[in-house]
Amino acid sequence: MKLLEYQAKEVLASLGVPIPAGQVARTPEEAARACAELGPVAVKAQVPVGGRGKAGGVVVARTPEEARAAAERIIGMDIKGHRVPLVYCEAALEIEREIYLGLTVDRDARANILMLSARGGMDIEQVAEETPAAIARLYPNPWRGPLDFEVNQLIWEAGLGEHARELAPLIKRLYRTVPEYDAVTAEINPLVVTAEGRIVAGDAKLETDENAAFRHRDLEERYATTLEGDPLEVEAGRRNLTYVSLDGEIGIIGNGAGLCMGTLDLVARAGGRAANFCDIGGGARAEVVENALAVILMNPKVKGILINVFGGITRGDEVARGLVSARDRLGLRLPLVVRLSGTNEEEGRAILEEHGIVPGASGWEAAKKIVELTR
Repeated sequence: MKLLEYQAKEVLASLGVPIPAGQVARTPEEAARACAELGPVAVKAQVPVGGRGKAGGVVVARTPEEARAAAERIIGMDIKGHRVPLVYCEAALEIEREIYLGLTVDRDARANILMLSARGGMDIEQVAEETPAAIARLYPNPWRGPLDFEVNQLIWEAGLGEHARELAPLIKRLYRTVPEYDAVTAEINPLVVTAEGRIVAGDAKLETDENAAFRHRDLEERYATTLEGDPLEVEAGRRNLTYVSLDGEIGIIGNGAGLCMGTLDLVARAGGRAANFCDIGGGARAEVVENALAVILMNPKVKGILINVFGGITRGDEVARGLVSARDRLGLRLPLVVRLSGTNEEEGRAILEEHGIVPGASGWEAAKKIVELTR
C-alpha cells in the first residue's frame, strides 16, 4: 500500500519525526485559505511517484492568490500516469542543506537496509548510480533493530557528524515503520536542515507490505478515499483478491497462480489479449468468484470472460452451481467461457450447458472460444 506524501508524514509524525505544518487542499480555494493561515507554502501534487518537482507538480506560493493559481493548475494534471486528486500546502522552509534518509528491502541481501547521504534532493538516483560511495549503508539486525553505535557509525560514514545529535534519534524513529507498519520502503528526501538548524522532513514516502494489510486496517480506513493506484487493483484488494490489471479485452479468472498465468498465455496464443490476472485461490468458492466477476465487470474494456478452474478441493458441480448463481446475481451479459477440470468435471459441465454457459473441453479450446466470441 503506497501512501501519499501527507499521509506518510502523518505516520512519521506519530513516530516523532519532525514535519512542517501543512494542510490538504482539494480545491484552489482551500489552497488559498491554507496559504493565508500558514504564510508562504509549497503547493505539492499528491501522487505515489517521484519526480513531481521536475514535472511541475511542486510550486512555491507566497500569497493566497499564487496558491490558488498553483492548485488550479496542479489538481487534475497527469504525472507519470497518475491523475493528481489533491495538493498538500506545506509551510515553506528556508533550506540550508538537503539530506537523504531512507530504508527499503535489499532483496539480494534478503535484509532491510538503511541508507543515508549528505547529497539529498531530486538527483539522489543519479548519486546512487554515479557515486554510490556517497551513500552510507546499514543492515540492522531484524530482531533488535539498529543499535546506537551502528546509527552513529552510519552518520559519520555519510559525513554528517555535525548533525549526529539530531539525526540519530530520527533515524531510529524512521526504522520503527518496519516493526510497527510493516514498511517495505520509507524515505525522507529531502531531510531538510533549515537556516535555524532544525531538521525536518521536507518530503516523505511510505509503502507498506500488502501481505500484512490485515494488521493495518486503520490505515486503509483512514485513507480509503485517497489511496492511489489502479482503481481496479485497489477495489480487488479491498475484496481480498489477487488481481493485476492488464491492457486487453478478455477477463481472466483462475484458481491458482500457475493456472492463471497459463491461461493468460493460452489467450495470447489464440490471438486475444488478457484484461487482467485474477487468482481466486484453490477453493473457488461462489462468493469469491462473484467478487472476481464484479471487479472484472468494472472494466469497460472487457468484452468477454474466461474462467479456468481445477476442481480439486471443491467439486466441479459445486463450482458450476456457484458460477451460475454469481452470473445471475450480477446480470452478466458478456460472453462467458468456463473450463472445468478435476473432481466431478462432467457433472459441472452439464450444469453449465444447462444454464447457457459455454464450457471448454480444455484450456486451449476455452481460450480459442472466448477469443472467437469477443472478435
